[in-house]
Amino acid sequence: MTAKKRMGAAKKSAKKKSANKKGAKQKNAKTQRAKKMANPPANAAARTPATSRLAKVRSASEERGQREGSKVQAPPPPPFPPPPPAPLGAHISTAGGTPEAPPRADLIGATAMQIFTKQGNRWAEREVGADEATAFRTALAASGVRFTNAHDSYLINLASPDAALRERSIASFAAELRRCHALGLDALVSHPGNFMDDRASGIARNADAIAQALEQELGPTRLLMELTAGQGTVIGSTFEEMAELLHLIPARMRARIGVCLDTAHVFAAGYDLRGDYDGVWARFADVLGYESLGLIHLNDSKAPLGSKKDRHEEIGAGALGDEPFRRLMTDARLAAVPKLLETPKGDDMVTNDRRALEKLRAFANG
Repeated sequence: MTAKKRMGAAKKSAKKKSANKKGAKQKNAKTQRAKKMANPPANAAARTPATSRLAKVRSASEERGQREGSKVQAPPPPPFPPPPPAPLGAHISTAGGTPEAPPRADLIGATAMQIFTKQGNRWAEREVGADEATAFRTALAASGVRFTNAHDSYLINLASPDAALRERSIASFAAELRRCHALGLDALVSHPGNFMDDRASGIARNADAIAQALEQELGPTRLLMELTAGQGTVIGSTFEEMAELLHLIPARMRARIGVCLDTAHVFAAGYDLRGDYDGVWARFADVLGYESLGLIHLNDSKAPLGSKKDRHEEIGAGALGDEPFRRLMTDARLAAVPKLLETPKGDDMVTNDRRALEKLRAFANG
């Protein structure tokens, strides 16, 4: 074979091999595509146009969230607004009639008020008519007052061993309840009586008289028995004695009865709110329970600790001083309990009461 022929044969052989390789590659590519179609990868769905667009949207949203998250965000609002402060006020004059009291309470910035429904040092009784009740309720609704109570007559002695005096006291006490119900007052504050002879007998007589009056006069007003200073033969100067009195009330009536704690009274009775604040309240909780506490009378004391003398003084000017009242106004256990001043009015009752209430609110606000 000539050299020219050999070169031609070699070229043909090279072309044939190249064609065979190209065919093999094409065949192999077809085989691979067939395998992929038969066995799609796990993330194949993510490569579809719709999910691809969704992934882009998600990615953009995440990037935007990261950019916004780097900014300082305002704290979310609380789920519920804080509760309003407990009603706070003072004893208010009813000169000119009970409807005059709510506007007077507004003058001193009071949200609670205590009144007499008659003259407290006289036996003469009176009834609350429909016109007076309507006028009082209208004036009350137009005021900022949210808690109302009356204090009963100082002449009443439900523990007296004198049958005539005791019967007169029961009738007067029932009339007090009747007037409170007519006016729609929240509470009636009453001092336990003087036993005069035997303490246990006096407590029993007092409880029986309360039950008689509650049985006779049904209505919305809650009776609050006030802890006393311990003068003479008065009942209710210790937590235990008050608990004994309340326990003697028939069980069906106990939901209508609670306790009023007067800071000057308990201090004079020997409870040291100044030097042992926590201990006094621990004892109260153990013997009477916070659920019984319907009202606190905020009074400083002119008389020293344990003196058994009922002498009220302006807040911070007496033997108690400011600190017990500061603690009372910030004590979470007492946050919902209405509080009332019974301090000396001086020559200008509006100015003095308003100043005292402002002082107490300053204590509450720290």
